Amino acid sequence: MTNTPIRMGLIGTGRIGQVHAANIAASPDATLAWVADPMIEGARAVAAQFGGTATAVAHDLVASGEVDAVLIASPTPTHVDLIAASVDAGLPVLCEKPIDLDIARVDALAPKVRDSGVPVAIGFNRRFDPAFASVRARVAAGEIGRLEQLTIISRDPAAPPADYVGVSGGIFRDMTIHDFDMARFFLPEIVEVHATGGALFDAGVQAHGDFDSAVTTLRAASGAQVTIINSRHSAIGYDQRLEAFGAGGMLQVANAPTSLVSLSTASVVEARAPYQAFFLQRYAEAYALELSAFVRLARGEKSESSTFADGRAALVLADAARQSADEGRSISVDLG
Repeated sequence: MTNTPIRMGLIGTGRIGQVHAANIAASPDATLAWVADPMIEGARAVAAQFGGTATAVAHDLVASGEVDAVLIASPTPTHVDLIAASVDAGLPVLCEKPIDLDIARVDALAPKVRDSGVPVAIGFNRRFDPAFASVRARVAAGEIGRLEQLTIISRDPAAPPADYVGVSGGIFRDMTIHDFDMARFFLPEIVEVHATGGALFDAGVQAHGDFDSAVTTLRAASGAQVTIINSRHSAIGYDQRLEAFGAGGMLQVANAPTSLVSLSTASVVEARAPYQAFFLQRYAEAYALELSAFVRLARGEKSESSTFADGRAALVLADAARQSADEGRSISVDLG
C-alpha cells in the first residue's frame, strides 16, 4: 500500500468542517486539496489556513480529478446528493451524521452505495473515543461476563438556537443518534425501542414540538438492556458517561475534567475544576482518530470506520424512538 498522503476534498466549512480541516492538515497521511462551501468566503478562509483550492460549488470539487476522497460536513439536506455524486466518481466518502432526516431517501441511496463498492463511512466519531473504545474491547474480551445492561448518559451544556431545532430533525435524530450508534457499537442487534420525551425548559423546543429531555430504552436480541438518558442542558458541563454491567462486574467511563487538580480544605473536600465544556473539547481526539481510520478505509486497508449501514440503523432507531415517544408504546425494529 502506498504511503502517499490522501488528497482530501472537504465540503462544508462550518464549525465541524473547520475541525476536520485542522485534523486533515495535521495528519501525515492526508492533505487538504479542495474546499467547497456555497459561502465562498468560508471556503477561502479554510483554504488559506489549511491549504487547498476553494470553490463555491461542491460538484466542482468532486469532478476536479484532484481529490482521492471526500469528507462531507455540509448541512444534512445536502448529504444524499453529495454522497451519490462522490460514489459515482469513485471517491470514498466520510459523511457527517445523519445521512438524511428521511429514511426513504437513505433507502433509495443504499443500492447505489452497495453496488458501487465505493467505501462510505458515517461520522459517528464517538466510536473512536479511547475510553469508550477501551470499554467496548474489554466487554468483547469477556472481562465483565455477558453484557446485561448498558447505560449511556449524554447531556449538552445548553439548548441549541430555536431556528436550529426547527431544521435538526428533533432530539432523537440530531442528538440521541450518536447514542443509538454507541448502543449498537456494543450491541448491534437492537430489536425494540421505547422512549419518553419531555419539553421541560426550552422555549425553542416547545415552539417546534420537540423534546429537550428524553429517556430511551432499547432491547437487544440477546435480551440485554440499554438505557439512554439525554438532556439539552447540563449545569455541570458536557455530561458524557457510560456504564457497561455484567455478571462479572462493570466498566465505567466518567466525565472528562478540565484539570486533574483538586482542593481540600476545612470547608470543602476534593473540589475540582469543571468538566469539559463541549463536544469539540471532549471528542477532539476521537475526531482525529476517526480521520485516521477513514484514510485507511480510502486506501483499501483494514479500518474501523462506521458504515452506511450503521448510519441507516441509527436513523431507524431515531425514528422508532420518536414514534414511541409520540404514541406511548414500544416499537419493534428490524435493522437488517
